[in-house]
Amino acid sequence: MSRRKGFTLIELLVVIAIIALLMALLMPALARVKEQARTVACLANLKQWNLIFEFYMDENDGKFFSGFGDNTYWWIAQLPERYQSRIKNKIWFCPTARKPLFDESGNRGQQFNNFSAWGIFYTGNSNLSPDGIAGSYGLNSYLLDTPAPMSHTFENGIRADNFFKTPRVQGAGNIPLMLDAIRFDVWPQEMELPAAFEDSVWTDNHMGRCCVNRHDGYVGCSFADFSARKVGLKELWVLKWHKRFNTAGPYTLAGGVQASDWPEWIRPYRDY
Repeated sequence: MSRRKGFTLIELLVVIAIIALLMALLMPALARVKEQARTVACLANLKQWNLIFEFYMDENDGKFFSGFGDNTYWWIAQLPERYQSRIKNKIWFCPTARKPLFDESGNRGQQFNNFSAWGIFYTGNSNLSPDGIAGSYGLNSYLLDTPAPMSHTFENGIRADNFFKTPRVQGAGNIPLMLDAIRFDVWPQEMELPAAFEDSVWTDNHMGRCCVNRHDGYVGCSFADFSARKVGLKELWVLKWHKRFNTAGPYTLAGGVQASDWPEWIRPYRDY
């Protein structure tokens, strides 16, 4: 009766090498699949927000958020209370950016990077949920229906008469509504550059605060026509943020942009 022969050391090493090779081939594909899933989930969140915004306007005579008086920063307080909770309402967070910069005690736990969420914020306003507000999307604040005088100047020197004041305007398909950002409101201008370094995204300008590389050269973005899609990082400069925003500015192909005009980290991505 013959004894059964086992694997030799060489055979085991060959099998291990084949498995390692297969893993090396599969890992990039798996990473792409995971990123696609995160992007799909991000866009699904933004589509949910589109519905919330539509419901809000339908319940408020077709009007969009105004902020408090001429302070258009804290539009969140005008949301119905059921949408103000970061705990109850998971759509506040892009799947790639779930950790708020501050914790429940107001302690700062990290530095801003592409994958930071803003908050947790408490305002002392009784209309806000007690668990605080946090998220990883920002609203295009040039859509706010501010009651300020038309000559009133807001962030970046933009006057109130340049605001759209509602998503329901002509050309809505090229007007950003809500997108990946590290602040709850954004006020971009065409002359603003992204952050100098990819992981140092908190800049002095608002374009840098939404030009965050969360989806391999793209951000999730919804539009004033209540659609949602991926937007290339450099594509942000050809979107119509407010009435006088120059979509053929110096950082667009129409404006003659050169690779050297961009910070090094963003140069490999597509120009628009």
